Amino acid sequence: MFRLSADLAIVNTVDFFTPVVDDPFTYGQIAAANALSDVYAMGGVPKTALNLVCWPQSGLPGEMLGEILRGGAEKAREAGVVIVGGHSVADEEVKYGMAVTGVIDPRRIIRNVGAQVGDALTLTKPLGTGVLMTAFKRDQLPRDQYDAAVESMARLNASAAQAMLKYEVHAATDITGFGLSGHALKMAEGSKVTLRFEASLLPLLPGARHWSRKGMIPGGGQRNHEFFGPKVQVSERIPPEFAELAFDPQTSGGLLIALPDREADGLLADLRVEGNLDAAIVGCVSERGAFAIELV
Repeated sequence: MFRLSADLAIVNTVDFFTPVVDDPFTYGQIAAANALSDVYAMGGVPKTALNLVCWPQSGLPGEMLGEILRGGAEKAREAGVVIVGGHSVADEEVKYGMAVTGVIDPRRIIRNVGAQVGDALTLTKPLGTGVLMTAFKRDQLPRDQYDAAVESMARLNASAAQAMLKYEVHAATDITGFGLSGHALKMAEGSKVTLRFEASLLPLLPGARHWSRKGMIPGGGQRNHEFFGPKVQVSERIPPEFAELAFDPQTSGGLLIALPDREADGLLADLRVEGNLDAAIVGCVSERGAFAIELV
């Protein structure tokens, strides 16, 4: 954050990644939505963006790149963001994303730390994009489950951010590559509390639990489990395939929001009115215990 005046600051963020779907236009949409998400998580409003492209010098048609950029541009227009330029480099592995500049009131910036004991935890999008896209890459994912995952990944967190600004939010973060456990861990450790999630309340994408049971665990999920697992206590009653989804790396995931319990139902109602139909109250914040994260 860079403060310009007492009531105005700018925030900058950048994100790009390799394709998660085959359709270039859809890939562009998802990558743009993902890049914009960090600004929304802080309670900011994205205003401008720069395209970032890695593209091979031969082997792929230029029309494909055009479709990726068109997908990103459409999502930017939906967000009210102007693409003011960009940069490309020659790379054998395709990558696309954006560097985003947004504006925010520095007196109301929402950080990923500050959760307080007694807070409720609300999650605005379902989990499972990692295992579903792994099944997709192995040509096993049914079309309806693919469509549900794409809709979730391409959906902006704009309405969720607008809804949370109506409330006394203590902390928020977007859930992306480190999965629910990894991003929640940052919030818990920075806030010196324990985040307690109720597994039965976690929203899941259609098919997520099935494909987790079938072993469609992406490499990022395995690394998340290895790295964050020692700080996460998982109840013995939770099936392994369900526990894995807490470590599943998300692409353009939702917001995890900590706010006073008395305000959680109001936020949830507003989220659903704004189209976040899978949003759910998924747990609470408690005094710091032996583990930073509990999944019960």
